[in-house]
Amino acid sequence: MDKILVLGGTGNIGFPLIQYLDSKDVEVTAGVHNMEKAKGEFQAFKHVNVCHFDFLDPTTFDAAFDGVTKVFFVRPPQLAKPKEDMLPFLRFAKEQQIDQIVFVSLIGVEKNPVTPHHKIEEMILDLEIPYTFIRPSFFMQNLNTTHREDIQKNHDLFIPAGNSRTSFIDTRDIGEVAGIVLLDSKYLYQKLNITGPQALSYNEIAQIMTQVLGTKITYSKPSLLKFRKTMINRGIKKDYVNVMVMLYLITQLGNAKDVTDTAEKVLGHAPRNIQTYIQDYQDDFI
Repeated sequence: MDKILVLGGTGNIGFPLIQYLDSKDVEVTAGVHNMEKAKGEFQAFKHVNVCHFDFLDPTTFDAAFDGVTKVFFVRPPQLAKPKEDMLPFLRFAKEQQIDQIVFVSLIGVEKNPVTPHHKIEEMILDLEIPYTFIRPSFFMQNLNTTHREDIQKNHDLFIPAGNSRTSFIDTRDIGEVAGIVLLDSKYLYQKLNITGPQALSYNEIAQIMTQVLGTKITYSKPSLLKFRKTMINRGIKKDYVNVMVMLYLITQLGNAKDVTDTAEKVLGHAPRNIQTYIQDYQDDFI
């Protein structure tokens, strides 16, 4: 019987993944930073143990990996230097001879060697750890997390994506995809490019948000430079801002517009659309 370590278990992907695994009676260790918060969130789950974990603190690795056969992780956005931030963890995972590591990467990552996601994929390949790479397009939930302040305060999408289109995917669907690939060996050594059902421009998203929320939402289309300066002035770490700018540059170049049917094939049903996401999270925006 598998025991799965889920790192970032309280996150937008980790939490729905744990919900899915718990519903399948799979034993889970949730590796988290904030133990008190996590214990409260996971009280209702039958098969979840909570463990302190920190990518930057190798003393937390042993307990987290106790009895674990498979590992799921997302790169914490503030960790932008993979050789320093991730390699010790990946080497430790290799030593444990785990059966599978599932990493949430980025669609189009094979064409973007400067991204942290690309470097992490290469490390996993070099270490010869059995893997599945989930490569999603941009998260719908970026809107109610990273960009929430501008939507709430200014009713504006302050996002430097130009006129490009993006095939957004709901993180709840990514979590379910992750659960399925962790429980089915046919997905070993696969690189899954997953997207939502359509590619949209931010102008179109602003129009849909306006319709669903009943409040006028605009898209101010800032330059990359203005966006970077504003985020840094807000106190966001420079490394994190630089990665965001890099990803939005990639978006402007048209690398986020492809739509695939991979998520639907894995899930066995259509992934959520942007209207459903906005309705479900409307309290975060208004």
